[in-house]
Amino acid sequence: MYWSGIIIGGISFLVIGIFHPIVIKCEYYFTYKIWPLFLVGGLGFCGASLFAEGSIVSPTLAIIGFAMLWSILELKHQDERVKKGWFPENPKRTSKKALKTIHRRRIHGY
Repeated sequence: MYWSGIIIGGISFLVIGIFHPIVIKCEYYFTYKIWPLFLVGGLGFCGASLFAEGSIVSPTLAIIGFAMLWSILELKHQDERVKKGWFPENPKRTSKKALKTIHRRRIHGY
């Protein structure tokens, strides 16, 4: 019997499950503008998978790399879900609309 397929499937399941809350937290604290970090990390893990030996290690690195690359798209989608009110917005971040209102009040005095 060869268990590597089952192990890789389980690793895929875990990685996807781990990256879901990572995307939510990253959007909450850093906005979707953190996507370059995911790009560099994803390309790095995919590159490392090309040089890693082993029937488990190499696919695991590739799975993590592609999960990071997919997270770039999910960060943008998460930003849209926050705007729709499906997820909470970080109250410590001031939106552009709120900044315009504050600026208008300072200039016009109302």
